[in-house]
Amino acid sequence: MLKLYGHPFSSYTWKALIALYVNGTPHEFRALGSGNAADDGFVSAASPQGKFPVLVDGETVVFEATAIIEHLNLHHLGPVPLLPSDPADAARMRMIDRVFDNYVMGIMQESVGEAIRLGALSAETRADVEARLDRSYRWIEGWLATYRQRGAITLIECAAAPSLFYADWVYPIPEDLHRLKAWRAHLLALPAVARCVDDARPYRHFFPLGAPNRD
Repeated sequence: MLKLYGHPFSSYTWKALIALYVNGTPHEFRALGSGNAADDGFVSAASPQGKFPVLVDGETVVFEATAIIEHLNLHHLGPVPLLPSDPADAARMRMIDRVFDNYVMGIMQESVGEAIRLGALSAETRADVEARLDRSYRWIEGWLATYRQRGAITLIECAAAPSLFYADWVYPIPEDLHRLKAWRAHLLALPAVARCVDDARPYRHFFPLGAPNRD
């Protein structure tokens, strides 16, 4: 059986779990940080920086959430295709996947990282992160006007749901971005995503900037 190593509060673990949940793919979830030194050590050695999630499929070890989803789509294809079969369409989907990882989650994590390192977030960092997230949000708002798969779960939704969930905690999506606000709500209501949200609730006190009393 597939094994996925990660943590229920981790955005990138969510990204992989959503892909598993939406297709009902049998797997064993190995939660890190629960005192199992062997699991922690395995993940530490699996990739250059020892990050999770990590998928084990027989003798194959796959790290990085996007690569895990690609692997699932190739080797454990379920009723919901996670990427299109057309190579050009798949390349465009990967491009948007990087938008959410790099230009939403990556920016948001700069404030989380500073808060963890220094115990507080500087006004300068907060202003910089909020300005860049605002720019990303507004680009996504425009892109959503042309996105035609908003009822499905693909690689894009696997990336967008966790990144928008946490980024909105750091810098709430402005009220004038109606499409983006509605899409975030739609994503969080999807059963595969809602399961991740609920499983992460016991860990909200770990969010270094203070988890809002919503979602």
